[in-house]
Amino acid sequence: MPWQFDHVQLAIPPGAEGRCDEFYLTLLGFCTLEKPPLLAARGGRWYQRGDVTLHLGVEEDFRPAQKAHPALAVDDYDQLLVRLGDAGVDVRGDASIGGTTRCYVNDPVGNRLELIDAKTRR
Repeated sequence: MPWQFDHVQLAIPPGAEGRCDEFYLTLLGFCTLEKPPLLAARGGRWYQRGDVTLHLGVEEDFRPAQKAHPALAVDDYDQLLVRLGDAGVDVRGDASIGGTTRCYVNDPVGNRLELIDAKTRR
């Protein structure tokens, strides 16, 4: 079996789970995964959409990831950008990779995410 990511983890500040749920569940269409009880006691969230698993872990001295980021290839890119724009999310297009349609957004706590139109992914 080839190597593959099991999950990606981003940090969030204490108490930010509700704001993140609105973004990751409602806007991006992830579903919540149940965390094991020992880990659930630490806060944070686990999400999944298709083969993508994303963990949010609480970090007391939180600083958002502004350079490092997960890149998500999405099949509903145009509709997603409309949904994000309608919700007031700042969508920043990036044409630096010819032939690939992509943009950057920040989650509610400032973590950077790259969204790639799966139809143009290289």
